[in-house]
Amino acid sequence: MGRIKKKGTSGAAKNYITRTRAVKKLQISLPDFRRLCIFKGIYPREPRNKKKVSKGSTAATTFYYTKDIQYLLHEPLLAKFREHKAVAKKIGRALGRGEAGDAARLEKNLMPKVKLDHIIKERYPTFVDALRDLDDALSMLFLFANLPSSEYIPAKTIALCQRLCHEFEHYVIVSNSLRKSFLSIKGIYYQATIQGQDIMWLVPYQFVQRTAGDIDFRIMGTFVEFYTTLLGFVNFRLYTSFGLVYPPKFNAKSDEEGGGLDAFQLEGRAIVNEGPAENGDSTNAIASAEAQAEVDKIIATTGEEVETEEEASTALVPVDEDGNTDAIDKFEATAQGADVLPQPQSSSAEAASLFAPFTFYLSRETPRAPLEFLIKAFGSKRVGWDSTLGDGAFTTNESDPSITHQIVDRPTLPTVSQHEVSVEPEATNGDAPAPKAQWPRSTMPGRTYVQPQWVWDCINQGKLLRPDLYAPGAELPPHLSPWVKPKKGEYDPNLPLEAQEPEGEADIFSEEEEEVDVDGEDSDMEEAPAVNGTGANVDALVDRESSVEAGEGMDVAELDDESEDEEDEDEIADDWEGFDSDAESDVSEGEAERRQHQRELEAEAAGIQLESKAPSTKEKKAKLRKDAEKKRKREEEERERLKMMLPQRKRKLLKRIEFGTDKRDKEAETLRKKRRRIENAKQAAEAI
Repeated sequence: MGRIKKKGTSGAAKNYITRTRAVKKLQISLPDFRRLCIFKGIYPREPRNKKKVSKGSTAATTFYYTKDIQYLLHEPLLAKFREHKAVAKKIGRALGRGEAGDAARLEKNLMPKVKLDHIIKERYPTFVDALRDLDDALSMLFLFANLPSSEYIPAKTIALCQRLCHEFEHYVIVSNSLRKSFLSIKGIYYQATIQGQDIMWLVPYQFVQRTAGDIDFRIMGTFVEFYTTLLGFVNFRLYTSFGLVYPPKFNAKSDEEGGGLDAFQLEGRAIVNEGPAENGDSTNAIASAEAQAEVDKIIATTGEEVETEEEASTALVPVDEDGNTDAIDKFEATAQGADVLPQPQSSSAEAASLFAPFTFYLSRETPRAPLEFLIKAFGSKRVGWDSTLGDGAFTTNESDPSITHQIVDRPTLPTVSQHEVSVEPEATNGDAPAPKAQWPRSTMPGRTYVQPQWVWDCINQGKLLRPDLYAPGAELPPHLSPWVKPKKGEYDPNLPLEAQEPEGEADIFSEEEEEVDVDGEDSDMEEAPAVNGTGANVDALVDRESSVEAGEGMDVAELDDESEDEEDEDEIADDWEGFDSDAESDVSEGEAERRQHQRELEAEAAGIQLESKAPSTKEKKAKLRKDAEKKRKREEEERERLKMMLPQRKRKLLKRIEFGTDKRDKEAETLRKKRRRIENAKQAAEAI
């Protein structure tokens, strides 16, 4: 007879372990256990059958894989945590005795420093693995870089996050890796392609952040500690692979004055030939010199001077009929309703030449940091702004004649006020006075004024768009996410309504609007006291009818009786009017055809030619609507017939698919109606 197997010693009960047992097994505190799990990438697991794992208990319990906890037993950080706990006890004992100097000495000399280098190497065996896991790291670090310092977030951590984020942005600018960007409610999304990997991160808007009290900053601080180490390794690898010195030179004075990206200065690595040249062979030396020249050229393009090579490279960019730089072939659908093919993305050379020939000036009301990053990432190295926005501008003079584009984000002043304000030009050394631009009072001739959305839309579409659509005060086109492509049947704001609405929907909508307008006018006539020069007050008329004075009551009654008799006579006449009455519109279509046929027979018997009455516009719309309704009914009947031939399982699946399709169609119809109302309102306003 075999040995009896105990319950809970094999299977799922052995594969999982509770958090309490895991903490006891590792002999560390719960905060240290959480910190260690975050560093190692170990997360709670949900077993399929909780009752089997917890030996019949159904209480809420956190489970981990037993193998993961056994893996943590050999972690070197456990010894660091225990040393930290021992030193913390000594410091507490010294503070209890009032020996503050000894406590400071113990914290400075004996407190162990936790390094995560070996964990980064364990979790990311290759550099591509680190790039794939960079999305959350960048989003978290950019978030902490915009937070204010507090007792939970030290200023040193915020400065470290800002430095790492600026270093990463500099690499994106130099390598022209940025591809897309999108303005959302949460913040600004960016996507860069680095070594074939798409990296997307979110940057919050630079507003005053107020941290809530229900946020566990210890957990977030642990993630920040790990992500700063990861991004430091990634930045080092990216800079060295591109031939740059890491870390770049940091100008603390410029950073204090709001320099931002310009507080960092990139340098190329000096390439030294290790092997001596034999027999006059200087091939290695020439190769090293050429490589160093390429690095120096890249660094030079990040400066403020205008390079002639940049102008030459922009001259080689293909230009389409509209003057837009669009060198990518686009795959368009061959038929209506066909699959949308994925479009190729712009290369780094095309991204580097999008804004290269232009000089930008940012007005005070525009967000400087994102615009500077985007414009420099797409070729332009000449970005100026007002001196109040910080240090590092290409120019702080708004009247600089080299400025080609000025980005403004304020409404234009009325034409009267523009003429009323006189702009005094500045005199220069006896020459003609130079024009001085003071937007929005005056503008510089030859300069293009656009709103900030123009930069984002040009980047997402990979070409220069018409600036007049983004002029100050103009109604901007819809800003859509570049990662969401409209599917078949969904509402597309870029297409006209006629191209995406079903047949007869516009007529139905116009009739509904007319009914609503008529009802609204009737209610207005009943409620509003309409007084004009030709008629009397409606309320006065109602009061006059309701009031009965002496000698007028019998007359009013007689008039009412006469009007009722006339109405009865009219109704009788309508009933005996034959087939030409207006009641024909209320009968069914079959009855109308029968009556029409009867009229034709009577006319033929009497020898009279029946005049064909041309259908009115309302009748045409009604006929089109009926035809569309018939077509829809036929398609629905055919669909139901085909559905009955399916087995029950596939029929349920089809039902779920149809539910999602109907929901999508209703949403699209609602959006189309909303757009139709807006367009009708615009047309009415223009007509007035």
